[in-house]
Amino acid sequence: MMQLSERTLGDWLEHWAATTPDKEYIVYSDRNLRFTWKQFNERVDNLAKGLLSIGVEKGTHVGIWARNVPDWLTFLYACAKIGAVAVTVNTNYKQAELEYLCQNSDMHTLCIVDGEKDSSFVDMTYTMLPELKTFQRGHLKSKRFPYMRNVIYIGQEKYRGMYNTAEILLLGKNIDDEKLEEAKKKVSCHDTVNMQYTSGTTGFPKGVMLTHYNIANNGFLTGEHMKFTADDKLCVCVPLFHCFGVVLATMNCLTHGCTEVMVERFDPLLVLASIHKERCTALYGVPTMFIAELHHPMFDMFDLSCLRTGIMAGSLCPVELMKQVEEKMFMKVTSVYGLTEASPGMTHTRIDDPA
Repeated sequence: MMQLSERTLGDWLEHWAATTPDKEYIVYSDRNLRFTWKQFNERVDNLAKGLLSIGVEKGTHVGIWARNVPDWLTFLYACAKIGAVAVTVNTNYKQAELEYLCQNSDMHTLCIVDGEKDSSFVDMTYTMLPELKTFQRGHLKSKRFPYMRNVIYIGQEKYRGMYNTAEILLLGKNIDDEKLEEAKKKVSCHDTVNMQYTSGTTGFPKGVMLTHYNIANNGFLTGEHMKFTADDKLCVCVPLFHCFGVVLATMNCLTHGCTEVMVERFDPLLVLASIHKERCTALYGVPTMFIAELHHPMFDMFDLSCLRTGIMAGSLCPVELMKQVEEKMFMKVTSVYGLTEASPGMTHTRIDDPA
């Protein structure tokens, strides 16, 4: 019987930073941004110390409201190392949904980007927390959101009452490594590390509390079904705020020591170009993403022969579409069925299943 791992997410990150320090872990091909395991682990440690300096500690709830920006995963792992809980926030949320989630999750720190489509996250945050403009940073007091203390802007821009990423990293440099080590020692693999909101079929979304043990092992088994190794490169164009991105993709790469080629916002051309340039071996997506890639007018310009497998899931997967993807994109398609509460994969076809 397979033995499940009891490593925390921080343990896994440090394992690869020590074992394959110079191997690429996170790649944004469109801007040629690359982090090795060692570089990324160091950035995570600095951010974790920065979070400690603004009062984030074990059990603190930290919201991440962003598309797949480069520091999304830095915030996830920084929270994981100090025992905080990363609360994933859907980038499609409108004002009422954002406020419901922040209240319901007892959120302490909210990390935001500029916005998405026609929504300004900055404006929506000020609407929710007008006190940001009057209170000193880190000393926020809101009657409606009694737990909320900080807002962090993920990026370089400065907004009144908010920290930005550079400032948090700078604050982290003033914190002794011993403080981070003390925080890490208190973290167990059975602690909650990620809170994902899901509405299921009816009613308001509910926060599903997932542990290091839940998501790391789910991601590991996902990779095992596709025979992942450290030599694989997974193109991730599914959103990190969803379990498809943060668990089936990220935790698979984390537990197999392979490269995550990120796409900030789904764009079929960018996906095809990233696969071609980085020689990705695997690709995930919902059926409509694969349709957009296959039907792109420039599809034939790209060499996708490097692909070998991937996951099509998230909604009904037509047999004909799966056959087309296997034929034209050279990959053996697998499919996962699950639900967020199950962290999320429950059943998964194998790469060597008979056709």
